[in-house]
Amino acid sequence: MTTLHGLPYGANSTGLRLDPRELLDAHGREIDFGLLDAFAGRSIVSALDFSRDEVVELAKLAALLESTRVEMRKPLDGKIIITAFFEPSTRTRLSFESAIERLDGKVLSVPDGGMTGAAKGESLADIGEMFNTYGDAVVMRHTKTSSCDEIRTNLTLPLINAGNGSGHHPSQALLDWYALLKWRPALSLPSPSEDDRLHLAIIGTPGNMRAVKSFLHVALKLPEAVRRITVISEMADPFGSALRPEVEGSPVPVAVSHDLREHLDDLDVIYMNSIALLGDSYKQLDSKFRLTSASGLSPKTVVMHPLARRGELDTSLDGTDHNLYFAQAAGAVFSRQALLVSVFGRAEWLEDLLAT
Repeated sequence: MTTLHGLPYGANSTGLRLDPRELLDAHGREIDFGLLDAFAGRSIVSALDFSRDEVVELAKLAALLESTRVEMRKPLDGKIIITAFFEPSTRTRLSFESAIERLDGKVLSVPDGGMTGAAKGESLADIGEMFNTYGDAVVMRHTKTSSCDEIRTNLTLPLINAGNGSGHHPSQALLDWYALLKWRPALSLPSPSEDDRLHLAIIGTPGNMRAVKSFLHVALKLPEAVRRITVISEMADPFGSALRPEVEGSPVPVAVSHDLREHLDDLDVIYMNSIALLGDSYKQLDSKFRLTSASGLSPKTVVMHPLARRGELDTSLDGTDHNLYFAQAAGAVFSRQALLVSVFGRAEWLEDLLAT
């Protein structure tokens, strides 16, 4: 079996396993490093900060990182990244920190906002001022949707938003689409065949589910890859006033439905999440949107989920080929490495690896 760093390609234990080399091969093992250089010094606050081509090139760089031993290149050598998590996190914080450490960067971690001056009422603006002298970039998660604006009042370092209330989660969208582009590399090409184009179903309320919203932002930038989107929601308006103009202005047709079963035979991808932030509390999805191995999924359909899951995604799907969600999570480190290396302007350090 082909191995990656001593593990089979696709380190997930069950479900679909994805070979990153297939994405690179679809592009003749070429990456536009000039485009990636444009990320140097940039903050990444929402998925709106990415163009279609940037999503593809970052995915290709992630594929290179996943399929090649790069540790000796030490592309983050000499860089200190502050991971400031004022909201609980397992996957996002640890995958960012693993990404940094594996590329020889250093981490200053705030794993619990209750242990910082914020617990005593210190403003995020003042915390940002202090961060300027402590590191070279900041990865932050916070419960407040306004948190990115607040910390950037004084923060001069690049900021990567790792989730801000019901706002955005751009690096989650990158790893989501990295999984999809590995699963079906033709989607990354300028003109995929009609058979390759996707009918996406998004279960939830994009207006107040940050991972779902960020996934949708990118999907709307890919009309050549996405033939239609069906949002399955119990709400009459799952978008809200901020998101609705983007949906209505996109060339990708978007419909809203209240019944998942009506669409099961035509879906290529189902993207779901477990909770929505409504006001100051979290609401779980209704049980009628629960997926199990008995849900009648089409054989071609894959399921994605940013995790953590609750009862909406049954473990009976874990051992099936519908399970793309474990492979999705397994690509998080490499996708976030690609983003970090680009933000530090060091993507070209890896260019010669394309020949190996």
